[in-house]
Amino acid sequence: MSLSGILLLDKPAGMSSNAALQRVRRLLGGCKAGHAGSLDPLATGMLPLCLGEATKIAGEILSNRKRYRFTIALGARTATGDREGDIVERAPVPAGWPDALEAALRGFLGPGRQVPPMYSALKRDGRPLYRLARAGVTVEREPREIEILELEPLSRTEAQVELEVLCSKGTYVRTLAEDIARALGTCGHVAALRRTWVEPFEHEPMQTLEEVTRDCERSARPAILPPDRPLEHLPAVALEAWQADRIRHGQAVVLVRSPPGGRVRLYDAGQRFLGLGESDGRGEVRPRRLFTDEA
Repeated sequence: MSLSGILLLDKPAGMSSNAALQRVRRLLGGCKAGHAGSLDPLATGMLPLCLGEATKIAGEILSNRKRYRFTIALGARTATGDREGDIVERAPVPAGWPDALEAALRGFLGPGRQVPPMYSALKRDGRPLYRLARAGVTVEREPREIEILELEPLSRTEAQVELEVLCSKGTYVRTLAEDIARALGTCGHVAALRRTWVEPFEHEPMQTLEEVTRDCERSARPAILPPDRPLEHLPAVALEAWQADRIRHGQAVVLVRSPPGGRVRLYDAGQRFLGLGESDGRGEVRPRRLFTDEA
């Protein structure tokens, strides 16, 4: 089965993002594939899988905003920042923390800086930080620029609070949860985490691993979004046959009507997506990242 497109997997709990990716790859016959944004093993929710030529635009998805629902368990901090790690700190939970919650959350809105956790897939000298952490090694991490666009409480109990956050790329919810707990006068960790969507797939349905398995066992093709779906914010350029041929050979074309300067989507006369181009705003368009023909 030759595929190019994006499969929105509802990743199950207890499975790494790479394990979920490899399971889907095997079901689809070993096609080229990559995921756009890791989820922790305990997390569930939207994991975009880029199949075939769509792996070339995975970076477009990685750079987009994401929405999560997560639960903070107050009073205990763990080595990993979530319920899977050993408890490394305990602190009393202030009786008045619910009254302080709204003001505390407002303090996190807007641009900010966040130090990535040691238990993360970021690499130092080619080694993932989580492997160093498991070996008991801690290294300095540079703060990263992030932005919290929305942060709202959903429910709470005596020592837990469920929140929903809309955040920029590079935001670690585990670190955010620890920081929120600290702002409430205690410590905490993530007890539950679900990614509800990744931009621009806010209104697209996800597929469970069981649904993908069932489709493949019936020789049916699972629901795959076209590879240009995440690029709809870019201007589209329709090329004549000879222009498309020049673009495929790495050559620039000059258009009568120039698109705005910057990146553009390129299509041939049959409306087939060719890839990304670059417009100079004066009529010339050059190929930037092209797809190869696939069935």
